Amino acid sequence: MGFLSRKSKLEPEPAELPVEELDQASEDGAEIKISKGSNNATNDLRQVGSRAPTTEPPRPTATPPAEAPATQALQSEPPAESDASPEPEAPAPEEPEAPEEPARLRPEQLIAPSRQPAPEEEVEQAHGAKVISFANQKGGVAKTTTTLNLAVAFAESGHRVLCIDLDPQGNLTMSQGIDPDKVETSMYDVLVHDVPITEAIANREIDIAVASIDLAGAEIAMSTKIGRERSLDKALKEVRQDYDFVCIDTPPSLGLLTINALTASDKVIVPVQCEYLSMRGLVQLQNTLKMIQENLNPDVEIEGILPTMLDSRTVHAKEAVEILEENFGELVFKSRIRKTVKFAEAPVRGSSVLKYDPDGNAAGYYRDLAKEVLTNGSSS
Repeated sequence: MGFLSRKSKLEPEPAELPVEELDQASEDGAEIKISKGSNNATNDLRQVGSRAPTTEPPRPTATPPAEAPATQALQSEPPAESDASPEPEAPAPEEPEAPEEPARLRPEQLIAPSRQPAPEEEVEQAHGAKVISFANQKGGVAKTTTTLNLAVAFAESGHRVLCIDLDPQGNLTMSQGIDPDKVETSMYDVLVHDVPITEAIANREIDIAVASIDLAGAEIAMSTKIGRERSLDKALKEVRQDYDFVCIDTPPSLGLLTINALTASDKVIVPVQCEYLSMRGLVQLQNTLKMIQENLNPDVEIEGILPTMLDSRTVHAKEAVEILEENFGELVFKSRIRKTVKFAEAPVRGSSVLKYDPDGNAAGYYRDLAKEVLTNGSSS
């Protein structure tokens, strides 16, 4: 009993709560209602006393959760940096610097810069003069006679014609009354020293680029020249638009002068004397022409094979023509150039046979040939 009375006396003593504990309790968010003189004050104080210690640990724990997102943000930022790190690595696409490789091709372009405008020039040249070479390795087959008289026949038809004498003998030049030993500028200067071809052109029945004996040494003089096979082709670019036809008389060989002529030509007419030995040269000419087509001028073609110096009174001449037609078919012209003394007399007068004897048979032969070339080329 005494113990119970003591307990009852002790209970009302803690009726007042220190101000500090109240403040702590309020800070913890606990709602405490204290009314002075209330009998439940003890219970309220016990609850506060029991809650006060529990609220203190959450305070440090409450801050870590607030700091946790910051730490997570910090932890998440490094991956962001890792994601950003490939962006600086993006210079790896600098591999497209490979297009700089074309720069390596520039030296090659400098070697032949004219290759780019060449197609346009070729289109323009296609509308310019038609260049025809008269070639045969065999001499004495009427190459010079055919070159001059066919050119004059073209001129009679109203075409602008230029003849080029590439034979060191200068027979074409002499056939127009010009002395090869007295010319100041000849095709030698054009081919060797790159003199404009206009300075070597003389005006007679047709325009003629004259030759001189110096041409005999042209092949040796051009032996060290770069692009020597195209010297004539380059020289013709200056005048190709001024003419409809350019007729080139070649020497009786397949040397550098003839190669220059074939490289610059669109077509080749092959005069062939109606004899066995003359026809033998056709095989060698075909081989040379094939090499020209493969390496220098893929567009050059044989316009036709022209039987010349035909003596219809002999069986051998008739057989020679038959052999030509059997082997070359439609490439053989239907026109025939028969033997006549007029072809020998005309050069003495410094003129073509068309001017020397305009109404004779000899002039008629080349007028017929001109019509055939202008209409159908060969009989094809």
